[in-house]
Amino acid sequence: MNTFQDLGLNEDLLHAITDLGFEKPSDVQDKAIPILLDQETDLVALAQTGTGKTAAFGFPMLQKINVDSRTTQGLILSPTRELCLQITNEMKQYGKYCKGLNVVAIYGGASISDQAREVKRGAQIIVATPGRMKDMISRRMVDISKIEYSVLDEADEMLNMGFKEDITDILSHTPDEKNTWLFSATMPKEVSNIAKRFMQNPVEITVGNKNESTNQVSHEYYLVNSRDRYQALKRLSDANPDIFSVIFCRTKRDTQKVAENLIEDGYSAGALHGDLSQNQRDLVMKSFRNKQIQMLVATDVAARGIDVDDITHVINYQLPDEPEIYTHRSGRTGRAGKTGISMVIVSKSEVRKIKSIERIIKKQFEKKVIPDGMEICEVQLMSLANKIQNTEVNHEIDKYLTSINDLFEDTSKDELIKKFFSVEFTRFFNYYQKTKNLNASESSSDRDGGKDYSVNSNDSRYFINVGRKDGYDWMSLKDFLKDVLELGRDDVFKVDVKESFSFFNTDKAIQQKVLDFFTDFKHNGRFVNVEVSEDKGRSNNRSRGGGRRDDKRGGKRRDDRRGGERRSNPRGDSGSRSDRRSGERRSESRDGFKNRSDRRSSENSSGSRRSDSESRTENSGSSRPRRSRR
Repeated sequence: MNTFQDLGLNEDLLHAITDLGFEKPSDVQDKAIPILLDQETDLVALAQTGTGKTAAFGFPMLQKINVDSRTTQGLILSPTRELCLQITNEMKQYGKYCKGLNVVAIYGGASISDQAREVKRGAQIIVATPGRMKDMISRRMVDISKIEYSVLDEADEMLNMGFKEDITDILSHTPDEKNTWLFSATMPKEVSNIAKRFMQNPVEITVGNKNESTNQVSHEYYLVNSRDRYQALKRLSDANPDIFSVIFCRTKRDTQKVAENLIEDGYSAGALHGDLSQNQRDLVMKSFRNKQIQMLVATDVAARGIDVDDITHVINYQLPDEPEIYTHRSGRTGRAGKTGISMVIVSKSEVRKIKSIERIIKKQFEKKVIPDGMEICEVQLMSLANKIQNTEVNHEIDKYLTSINDLFEDTSKDELIKKFFSVEFTRFFNYYQKTKNLNASESSSDRDGGKDYSVNSNDSRYFINVGRKDGYDWMSLKDFLKDVLELGRDDVFKVDVKESFSFFNTDKAIQQKVLDFFTDFKHNGRFVNVEVSEDKGRSNNRSRGGGRRDDKRGGKRRDDRRGGERRSNPRGDSGSRSDRRSGERRSESRDGFKNRSDRRSSENSSGSRRSDSESRTENSGSSRPRRSRR
């Protein structure tokens, strides 16, 4: 490998490199910098997150632009505000000895007039997010008609975020003879299409294999039932006392909910997602970098600006929709030559996704088990013992030793040690001593998409009058219920879709919320009716061709049991069940379901927040092991 002096960089940049403490170029820098310095060419560079891509395009751009000119000569597009600011700060550090250099960040959530003023002062390099850049071009606040170098950083993520049209529009305002440098962690078809459209015979360099994960990261997955996902997350955290992690969720709502639950349970956690203001995001990231937050719960989009080298674990609370995104997630750890662990919490129906990801990253996952309570107690105890062993003595305590010795005069050494460590050990022991095994078997059926639809005492099972004929399968119906009820992804489970009706489960504590919501609820012009089933798991064995239900649900009108009030059949049908194409009939009597009046006598629950009897508390007979703020 070359040194930075061997790459052809000028003295100003080498001086800055020395100040930054860089010793040797990374693989992508070693390959890209000489090409970009020596040739006027387009370039496609594929390398993992955390491998130094910013310096790979930043140093050549800084060396090639004319700092004596106030014309904008370089444009760098990045997917998020955080990454935009990160690149801007790094470019300023690289060019600290380039007199007259002005690098300006353009991004949403900040004053557009202030940004326009900075550009007007003479910005040789603009670093921008696509949305704000397009806005400023349309307002004629920036002129990129004379740029010589354009960079698409994290190109795959920009396209995943739907910026293709914005990128196309922005590049249409740039000269054809410019050089375009595309940097990406993965090379999906959309990125390849962009390269073909806007680049001419680009040089392609690849560090490792395309889409391959770095060797610094090990990959693990943990198989649990869907409803145990949050409990599994807590156990994985407790089993790693020194964890400093990013936890990925698929949606902003799930991200906020998981973070709030962790905070409530005593963990030092925070949320990072698109609904936060720029000031809120800055505060969260500052706390995370200072390690005041140990567990940062984030969406994929928001996490693109995280540049922290000491992250020990990435936890995939939910797998991404696209397998390629996993590469970006796992790249948050194992940076700057350090090792890291990427954990995935999966249900049985998601195991197949693990295989898809393995093919893409060209790495094997190791299946591991969620530790049981006593293992966690031992880990926490030994962690405390090691911290005490390594603690540097503060001799200000010396003046209190006489009083302390008097207090423990009659206590033996062994007894004193037991008392001391029991303070921490007892918290976890009381919580975990009666907890269940969270590990699921791949051979057993999963909560969703499997065949086990039994109901336990903490669940409510519901009948809903939509099914396959309405275009639903179990996954789409689950998503529909989750969205309309504003629940987390794991709050709806055991979804069983028939031809013209379906079943699903929730925690019993939110039963009233579900029933109240579906009172006179219409979707696409028809009533959607939900009732509580009490058949304790026989829903999968409904007779086909049996008698019609006693409540005459197939008739034109029905008594909906709300004080004799009558309304039209919510199915919108005018005939009996025998007219339906599937011929499915439900043989149960009305006694198999609770009346509307029964709902009023059910336990009072707000439905907006989960109670202590729900799945976040594994052992209702003991308090949560509140974690001390580290």
